[in-house]
Amino acid sequence: MADKTLFFMSLPKPEKLVETSAGELAGMISAGELTSREIVEAHIRRIEAVNPTINAVVVPLFEKALEQAAAADAALARGERLGPLHGVPVTVKESYDLVGTPTTLGLPSLAIHRPERNAPLVQRLIDAGAIILGKTNLPQMAMANECDNPLYGRTNNPHDVERAPGGSSGGEGAIIGAFGSPLGLGSDIGGSVRLPANACGISSLKPTSTRLTMLGHAEVFPGMEAIICQPGPLARSVADLELVMEIFSKPGPDQTDPTIPPVPWKSSKDIEIKNLRVAVFEDNGFFRPNPGIRRAVREAADTLRAAGVTVETWTPPDVAEAFGLFVGILYAEGWDSPKRIVGNNPRWPVLNQFFQLGLVPNWLLPFFGPLLDAFGQKTAARTTRVARRLSAAGYWAITDRRTRYRDRFMAALDAGRYDAILCPVDGLPALRHGASFYLTEAVSYTTLFNLLGLPAGVVPMTKIRAGEETERPKTSDLADKEAIRVETGSAGMPVGVQVAGRYWREDVVLALMKALENNR
Repeated sequence: MADKTLFFMSLPKPEKLVETSAGELAGMISAGELTSREIVEAHIRRIEAVNPTINAVVVPLFEKALEQAAAADAALARGERLGPLHGVPVTVKESYDLVGTPTTLGLPSLAIHRPERNAPLVQRLIDAGAIILGKTNLPQMAMANECDNPLYGRTNNPHDVERAPGGSSGGEGAIIGAFGSPLGLGSDIGGSVRLPANACGISSLKPTSTRLTMLGHAEVFPGMEAIICQPGPLARSVADLELVMEIFSKPGPDQTDPTIPPVPWKSSKDIEIKNLRVAVFEDNGFFRPNPGIRRAVREAADTLRAAGVTVETWTPPDVAEAFGLFVGILYAEGWDSPKRIVGNNPRWPVLNQFFQLGLVPNWLLPFFGPLLDAFGQKTAARTTRVARRLSAAGYWAITDRRTRYRDRFMAALDAGRYDAILCPVDGLPALRHGASFYLTEAVSYTTLFNLLGLPAGVVPMTKIRAGEETERPKTSDLADKEAIRVETGSAGMPVGVQVAGRYWREDVVLALMKALENNR
């Protein structure tokens, strides 16, 4: 079988300048080697070259960015340095408030919306000297592992336009992976910065739950606190992830969110990885990953062992239960809040499928599940058993079960004295467009750490090889059929690995990610 020619190879070759990390660009500007305007202009040229095909940047701010770049250069000429990202271009997910731009979640009715102030983390980027090139696309209501909506349209993976860039921070993943931006801000409630990183061949980090504020981010489940969404950076360099996390985590007068605990940020530079113990699993026992994904985890484990890390095979507690808890919590109100927010807006078909799942009345579920089983739709039957509307007492019960599961999980880590976990990011490579509804169980590798609230990051590791695309048996299950369709023709697609750590130990996660990045 001939190697697949990826679309990425037919994109215009990027200038060397746009392949440079955000931290390196900041150093070049500070040293006077390049001006901010030169760097911003190069990234605008790159976006203009690739965006007509991938549709990642949906709110361009090029004219303003050039004005800000000129101001940054003038400030530097006066001896004023604005911050660690002085003059560096970045992008931001559309779901964050930025004065003068819409925050819509892909809803046409909100296209005229203009916030009165910037989201605190967006302001942090600006205060650090960053220049925002534009806002990037997301799935409608930010709730799928792909990227499409009726307002902005579909975003394509820079490696293959027939595939999605992941979601929900898919526009960020796509434009960074295509060298249109060195650094971006996304958000993650079930894998939404990690799945795009995996699909687009870049890095990302989801911090510990409540590490960063979600103020100024569009709400999808107002009031829901059992699973906490977190902002997270995406970049092509792990060092850039740490750079922006230091900016976000630094105490300051703008941190007015009382839900954010004052936990100090720790640098990965202080971690001696040879002292670390890492648990590894390549299959969570719930959704079996693609062969190339399992190989990526084995190669990553070998890389860490060669660096002196103690890596031991480990089996996480019942991931099927964990995924059921995750889905059960999100569906506890039958998705009434997202439906209310969408209102009369046109619905993206994939989002409508998720909505319809919440319409099955509880009294019908005991009959609906066995019926689906009888017709060979075992995946759908499992989902209907957990995606049910709950009473207040039922919601309290499921959150209590979440807490008990978390206790068992952490006890299992304690028993092995593990500092971190190495595992797949997703059970599949980048999805084909429209496939995410059928393949929610594949993201059980990311949702696990959202349920637990643990920090987790992604670093690119390898690519799917010819001959290891799929080994999945053919069945009548629509999910199995869709998984095979996704895997077929996936040779050459990027694959990352996921590193998760204990609460507040992003320093350990980043140190291990750096070791993998430097030695892959």
